[in-house]
Amino acid sequence: MARQLTKLGYLDVKKTLFMLCDLQDKFRPGMKMFDPVIKNTSKLLQAGKILDVPLIVTEHYPERLGSIVKDLDISHAKGVYPKTLFSMMIPEVQRKIEELYGPAGPETVVLFGLESHICLEQTAMDLLNKGYTVHVAADCSVSRTQEDRKFALERLQQYGCFVTTSENVIFKLMRDKQHPAFDKVRHLVREPSVDTELAKL
Repeated sequence: MARQLTKLGYLDVKKTLFMLCDLQDKFRPGMKMFDPVIKNTSKLLQAGKILDVPLIVTEHYPERLGSIVKDLDISHAKGVYPKTLFSMMIPEVQRKIEELYGPAGPETVVLFGLESHICLEQTAMDLLNKGYTVHVAADCSVSRTQEDRKFALERLQQYGCFVTTSENVIFKLMRDKQHPAFDKVRHLVREPSVDTELAKL
């Protein structure tokens, strides 16, 4: 029954993992939607912190490309891992996932970051191959060109991912206005998410 619910797109706080991929400062100048995506990602990360959703972060080749942007609070991350593989699913990350969730892993992974058509897409493929349900937060994901972003999101949906938004994820995790954290989280969603021109894709 639980597996059927995840296939419908349900999110269970205790069985969900957030994965943030490579939102590093060196990428900012070359990406038109970088700053709006950072603002939406910040909201999603803050909500995840309040709701106690585990977070794993990677940084691509940080010796040359630097660290995750300082605009994002990742202090609650279970680990920040350097990588050169395009996919986030390096051995260290896989070990951390097993440490957090056991051999079966989480039911659902919420994935976001950059670039949509490279690291994000290859991570999603690896996660799906392991049997996880994957939600890609499209308004928290970016590529250098909108064309690459558009076709990546389309491919991800074809692979079987739920292509979604930060607010959709947040409200699915809470499920109910009576959620104990609702009053804290509602301040984050009082203003609408920043437009990342998804509707134009």
